[in-house]
Amino acid sequence: MDTIPRVRSVLVCGPAMLRVRFENGAERLYDCTAIFSLPQFQLLKTLAFFRAVRVDPGGYGISWNDDMDLSESELWTNGKPCE
Repeated sequence: MDTIPRVRSVLVCGPAMLRVRFENGAERLYDCTAIFSLPQFQLLKTLAFFRAVRVDPGGYGISWNDDMDLSESELWTNGKPCE
């Protein structure tokens, strides 16, 4: 199994879209629309809160607060490669 690279940076590209750059130089677009329906992610519908995303220490994912995060595996596996 290939190792999933860690996250280097994250950029908000719209009200539900993130552009994630990984340590290997690859970039993926992650559409958050699907997670907006989950109870624990309801606050992400507020654009100001959504824009507060940051990379977790060590690059093991991204988070908005202590209760809301996505792993590097989720972002890599379900993100669409940028062309």
